[in-house]
Amino acid sequence: MATTFTDSKSELMRRAQDRLTAQEVELGLTTRQKLALTCRALFDAGHDSGLAGQITARAEEAGTYYTQRLGLGFDEITEDNLLLVDEDLNVLHGEGMANPANRFHSWIYRARPDVQCIVHTHPFHVAALSMLEVPLIVSHMDTTPLYDDCAFLPNWPGVPVGNEEGEIITAALGDKKAALLAHHGQVVAGASIEEACSLAVLIERAAKLQLTAMAAGQVKELPEELAREAHDWTLTPARSRANFAYFARRALRHHPDAINQ
Repeated sequence: MATTFTDSKSELMRRAQDRLTAQEVELGLTTRQKLALTCRALFDAGHDSGLAGQITARAEEAGTYYTQRLGLGFDEITEDNLLLVDEDLNVLHGEGMANPANRFHSWIYRARPDVQCIVHTHPFHVAALSMLEVPLIVSHMDTTPLYDDCAFLPNWPGVPVGNEEGEIITAALGDKKAALLAHHGQVVAGASIEEACSLAVLIERAAKLQLTAMAAGQVKELPEELAREAHDWTLTPARSRANFAYFARRALRHHPDAINQ
């Protein structure tokens, strides 16, 4: 016999979150493995644009992080070919050099101690939306993890290899989880690799939805209170880990060479 039909929505939500956390299974992946699988998952999700874009994650020693080697596409990243670099992009471990555009990652890490992983890419629909110089509009339930959490940089500062671009992009991002960069792409600043991967996949979907809706009419805004409720419900560490587990399983099916198993 059912016993929950008179329970409040808040109580049902709390119980569901507790159950999700309780049923989690630890994947046992290292930081390098998570980063490599994120690269493959993003490649499959349309984030490939040649050699453009960077992904980084804080390493064990302060002021260092892992990133991909310049010259490799996201579909070629493995746990073994990732580089360990310092804030000046000096390679501490690995072969090759880091993308010079990683400099703005160093600026974000310095300004945001809460950020553990940064994904910067130029996926097709995000790039197309950025050309219109309009902010990302979160107007669908599926994209609410980005509600009021995606900043907008309306002016392109040029190729982001200087400290000036680091300051500009970091200031535009502020305390948000993501930013749409006009005439450029997107940047996600996640509290974990799992969160960064999930939001990076989502921002491209959100841009595609927005462009499609704009072609048909005027995009309508979500009710603020309900949108914030949905944001908080969907953007939790447990939900990000569950999303990432799915992306990781799918990436491993398509790219078994990404990690050493």
